[in-house]
Amino acid sequence: MGVPLVCHGHSRPVVDVAYSPITPDGFFLISASKDSVPMLRNGETGDWIGTFEGHKGAVWSCSLDKHAMRAASASADFTAYVLSLLLRFKIVANQFYSCNVPGIKTVCFVIITRFRKIWNALTGNELHSFEHKHIVRACAFSQDTHRFLTGGMEKILRIFDMNRPDAPPKEVGTPPGSIRTVEWLHSDNTILSSCTDTGDIRLWDIRSDKIVQTLETKFPVTSAEVSQDGKYITTADGSSVKFWDANNFGLVKSYEMPCNVESASLEPKNGNTFIAGGEDMWVHRFDFQTGEEIGCNKGHHGPVHCVRYAPGGDSYTSGSEDGTVRIWEVNTVNHEEKESNNLSGHVKLVAEEVVRKAESLRITEKATEAAK
Repeated sequence: MGVPLVCHGHSRPVVDVAYSPITPDGFFLISASKDSVPMLRNGETGDWIGTFEGHKGAVWSCSLDKHAMRAASASADFTAYVLSLLLRFKIVANQFYSCNVPGIKTVCFVIITRFRKIWNALTGNELHSFEHKHIVRACAFSQDTHRFLTGGMEKILRIFDMNRPDAPPKEVGTPPGSIRTVEWLHSDNTILSSCTDTGDIRLWDIRSDKIVQTLETKFPVTSAEVSQDGKYITTADGSSVKFWDANNFGLVKSYEMPCNVESASLEPKNGNTFIAGGEDMWVHRFDFQTGEEIGCNKGHHGPVHCVRYAPGGDSYTSGSEDGTVRIWEVNTVNHEEKESNNLSGHVKLVAEEVVRKAESLRITEKATEAAK
């Protein structure tokens, strides 16, 4: 249903996408791909803003902070490369002439590989570098943007203090395997993580460095998302999408999908729908309360690796093995569904009227024959 905005540019599979919150300059979308070049786009139109060259290996994860002032990517190249946005684009009259996105004045980017660095986009000067000993698979800015969480093949969760970048990172817990996903919640007092080769989501209290809860799953969790209002944790494992209460950690809902899924996302404004994508190459849309499928977007030519709702809930994005990022408008889907329902209702009413008239005609004919 609906015709998507197709964002070309990546030459290999797109494995992660992330939105910024809505800012005075709009909202933004970053994508990570095995082609080693993360891309930044206007989140509403899909217009290309920048491509970050320099990685020599697959980029597995990407993130934008809540102000859309910094971005992070996690790569498999075991090398450090950082790019200041102002080193690549000339800003005149507060406008990127290369991409026609108004209002953007400063952006600070963090490009993450085996080493981690932060640059000041106003001056192009490096702010700090955080060294790792192995591939960094996942990263996330804290909600207050003062801390920075990483995880990967070292099987270590590290928290860097952005206000004291020279200080050693805080290491949290001992995950049982290579880290696949990381997220912050509970006003940055709790972090969650999943592993690539074992099931379950583990929630760590960073004040005590202990696991406070384990959310049990049958298969490794390939996607984890904390809802915009902080109420739910959405996870995907195997062919299941689960929703957990983010406060008491109880399982709220669990739905079996039509196929194995790699990613799922809850609609951020009302929480009444969710999307999921996986090996069947389609993006499925479901009713949150019932699990009923209410839409299906077809167009990708390979498995869907990542899906995310835009911060306003008016659209959602999918990234696929086919190397494209597609932005799907929710209003288009709703409009088609509404017209389809209206048409079905109209046909039903017409059919019922025809039956009534035919029955009335038969009664009249019988009465006439009886009178004769």
